[in-house]
Amino acid sequence: MILMGTGPFAVPSFEAIRAAGHEIALVVTRPMPPIKSRGGPPPSPVRDWANEHDLPLWDPASINDDAAIEQLVETQSDLMVVCDYGQILKPDALAAARWGGINLHGSLLPAYRGAAPVQRALLSGDSETGVSVIHMTPRLDGGPIVTSATTAILPTETSGELEERLSAIGVDATMQAIEILQAKLADHSWGDALPLVGEPQDKSLISKAPRLSKAEAEIDWTKSAREIDCLVRGMQPWPVAFTFVKTNPDKPAIRVAIKRIRIESATELAEADSNQTAVNSDIDNSDMIAGQLLHCESKNKVAIATGDGVIVIERLQPAGKKEMDAAEFIRGHRLTPGTQFGVQK
Repeated sequence: MILMGTGPFAVPSFEAIRAAGHEIALVVTRPMPPIKSRGGPPPSPVRDWANEHDLPLWDPASINDDAAIEQLVETQSDLMVVCDYGQILKPDALAAARWGGINLHGSLLPAYRGAAPVQRALLSGDSETGVSVIHMTPRLDGGPIVTSATTAILPTETSGELEERLSAIGVDATMQAIEILQAKLADHSWGDALPLVGEPQDKSLISKAPRLSKAEAEIDWTKSAREIDCLVRGMQPWPVAFTFVKTNPDKPAIRVAIKRIRIESATELAEADSNQTAVNSDIDNSDMIAGQLLHCESKNKVAIATGDGVIVIERLQPAGKKEMDAAEFIRGHRLTPGTQFGVQK
């Protein structure tokens, strides 16, 4: 087999393939980017995993150029297993293995085709998601579904936490897909037209999952408490939801990353799905204006009005400062009821 991956999502499935005794002819990963700071090189989980197990490692700049395809063909591999790789394989690259390639994707396809399926599911407020293993075609995430697995999205789960859990769920789905292709394509010969294995995707259900942008992470306080909660969780660990607040009338507003919130007075987060959030008795919510800090009897509580209720900030990080809890933030800044969040001036 040839394994192609770069990020952490691929490692559990790749390790399961190795532990099962499959012959790994080559591990392909993205090249290391230039180091831009003193913090050292960025993490490269698949590279680290391959080096740990002394597996042959290769990092071509493009997997689709002639030299790269020649290298793939020379391995004479039955199957390519692709996950969290970062390049789209063109037809010649896919044809370099006898059975083509399978890809583990972090959504229930055809929903959320693209680079950020886990994040987009959270941002959309979905109650469940899953993984799909497809028999690859040149169309991005468009191949037939060989196996899939579904899981509920937990009420306080962030994108990072959900992605880690899905990577573990994907192990069985990947191993099952390998077994299915072995059974169905064992007699397939090089040079013959490759039959696709799996259930074709329903084109009417396709949705896209483009990469996140930093601009998307800014909180719009006129949104519902539920939508803001989904934004904060969906933007973890990157790019992280943020807002602005003016803590000193003589200085510009500061940018604050919002790390953790809760919907106030929702006994269960799932109850907030109705977008009708009750308010605790210690908050005066008369004449609430979205984005305003509310009066609280608890002086350590940062409670902010939203378009339909109240959220309480629990963890945050002012620009240039360390992450802190709300009480520490309040002690260091001048915040009074009516302070407006989301205003840069």
